[in-house]
Amino acid sequence: MSEDSPDSQGTQKACCCHHKATPRSVQMQEDLQKRLNRVIGQLNGVKTMIDDNRYCGDVLMQLSAAESAVHSISAILLQNHLETCVVEQIEQGNTQIIDEAMQLIKKFAR
Repeated sequence: MSEDSPDSQGTQKACCCHHKATPRSVQMQEDLQKRLNRVIGQLNGVKTMIDDNRYCGDVLMQLSAAESAVHSISAILLQNHLETCVVEQIEQGNTQIIDEAMQLIKKFAR
């Protein structure tokens, strides 16, 4: 459902997504896109390996590589979130953002 699209009762429903107040740099956008495309390629390769009935150990190694790449993307985004969104919210007096940041850190620091 897109932002401001009507729900089943015909009323307007706002999107639940948030947008960054400060846009990511073009360089960061390009880097993230490149990394995501690489992971998508790895996962498509894993799918092909499974379709080809490849050896489990080889499939697991490729999955591990994809998981590591996704974790790296998460770390980059988490750092950017802390440096931009969290700092901006604290500067505006919203200290509750620290709770959100701590939850994100706990989730991704495994």
